[in-house]
Amino acid sequence: MTRQVDVVNAQGVHEQVSIPAERALTVYVDKREIVTLMTLGAHPELLVLGYLRNQRLVSQVSEVASITVDWDAGEGGAGVAAVKTYQGIADIQARTEKRVVTTGCGQGSVFGDLMDEIDTLALPDAHISQARLYGVLNAIRLQESTYKSAGSVHGCALFSGEDMQIFVEDVGRHNAIDTIAGWMWMHGVSADADSIFYTTGRLTSEMVMKSAQMGVAVVVSRSGITQMGYDLAARLQLCTVGRAMNKHFLCYTAAERLQLDPALAKATVHGVAAA
Repeated sequence: MTRQVDVVNAQGVHEQVSIPAERALTVYVDKREIVTLMTLGAHPELLVLGYLRNQRLVSQVSEVASITVDWDAGEGGAGVAAVKTYQGIADIQARTEKRVVTTGCGQGSVFGDLMDEIDTLALPDAHISQARLYGVLNAIRLQESTYKSAGSVHGCALFSGEDMQIFVEDVGRHNAIDTIAGWMWMHGVSADADSIFYTTGRLTSEMVMKSAQMGVAVVVSRSGITQMGYDLAARLQLCTVGRAMNKHFLCYTAAERLQLDPALAKATVHGVAAA
């Protein structure tokens, strides 16, 4: 996940620091090259599965026969992920021709029209209390991470209530959310009214859309939100909470899903918001 490199600090002293070990992974579906992802490579099979899900190239995990990853098979040291499907992907050429490069780190992509399925998405009747929000932020604060040792990565997590189900880091936040989507499929996990998605990255249209596709109605970010992300979340009635750190946050959309208790913003117990 990391490697040691030599640097010179502000005092002119040489020292060693950790940096993320970014790798290229080229994805082939039924021997057709689809995309090259830049990734830490911690969960490559789940990343590829979630990518196919979130790009809407496959609709059920049962359509995929296998995903095989070989980190030494690609050109120039790149890894290769070979996906085999049972029936192939219908109209794959037409469906992958229109590629939108999004603002995701490492250039996320969305095949086809981002808005094609928006009116078919039904989110659960989810709500989050301010105390529960603070519990989520505290869990993230305590989480051991590559970011703490090396920086330069994004983290995403899926919560059920205040219980963290999975935490994933990668060089791009879109990779991290795709990995979580793949994990949900592989483990038969469905989002419900208790589900919360957390990301360290900004809430772009891509992040909002992928969260909605996973069935998550409450999304929390350490960063802010873009205009398109805001418009999309408002249309979906998806609750977006940004600038969330310690006791501070801003609720951008679907504020009716957030149960406020302003007194908690002042009350703390050992530095953690009181429940």
